Amino acid sequence: MKLGTKSLLWGAHAFFLHPLQVGWGWQRLWGIPWDARLWIAFLFHDVGYFKRDQMDGEGSDAHVILGAEIVRSICGPAYADECYRHSREWCRRRGQPVSRLCLADKMAFVLTPWWIYLPMTRLTGELDEYVSRSRENHGSSGYTEEERALIFDGGQRKWLQGLQRYTLRWVEAHMDEVVPGRTDESAIAWGTPASRWRITIMSVPIAK
Repeated sequence: MKLGTKSLLWGAHAFFLHPLQVGWGWQRLWGIPWDARLWIAFLFHDVGYFKRDQMDGEGSDAHVILGAEIVRSICGPAYADECYRHSREWCRRRGQPVSRLCLADKMAFVLTPWWIYLPMTRLTGELDEYVSRSRENHGSSGYTEEERALIFDGGQRKWLQGLQRYTLRWVEAHMDEVVPGRTDESAIAWGTPASRWRITIMSVPIAK
């Protein structure tokens, strides 16, 4: 079974847990997500990991397409746009601002207890990739010295603690730069010049 499929079934993106975690992240940032269409986006935004060999790396940002198009068919273009732009790598490559869903998704990672996250990602095999990717990109990551020590020198729990601290700082730094879902079809998914948005998207992969 492909790594992405295992992640959706019982890993970091588990269909029975991850949408609830994203909802929790949204609540912490912007209040209770009463709009049912948001919950549809929470449910489907990562389904594109199905049958994928890896979670991060070259081409992984394309996982947003399937979920975004499902959400478009149910909820319309604004919610599809939230899903397309929940991936920082997708945004970076296309000169797009991140969406609110992106930050809620990252907060879901920040809020997940180690005793849930680590066993699930060990079981699927995702954890090794996430640890490796976070260390490979350390040169451009912007880790603090404390975060770097935890990520590189500790065990798995220390690694998770360090990456969650970094991710929380990233979310806080980008709160004022998010752009909600748009209905302009010319802007959705395929992007406009990066200079229009004046936003820098860090490219270090974040374990979810």
